[in-house]
Amino acid sequence: MHSKRFSCSVRITHHARERMSERNISESLILDLIETGEIRKKDEVRLWIFKSYTGRNDNLLCVAVVLETCLVVKTVMHHFELEQ
Repeated sequence: MHSKRFSCSVRITHHARERMSERNISESLILDLIETGEIRKKDEVRLWIFKSYTGRNDNLLCVAVVLETCLVVKTVMHHFELEQ
């Protein structure tokens, strides 16, 4: 998988794939989330990317990622809430 937005490949950890399976989230949905979701930075390399999807009752969806030479999806969350 490749992200145009970040101009790099996307890797999904085993943990994130398990969460995707549990929550019925496809790779194409993850890629859409990465490409079009809102970004919040934790620091220079760790980010949260989140987006609400019509038709899902578990909004917001969020991926926690690390951006280095590639974009690594560490986990996938649902019912995500932004911290103040």
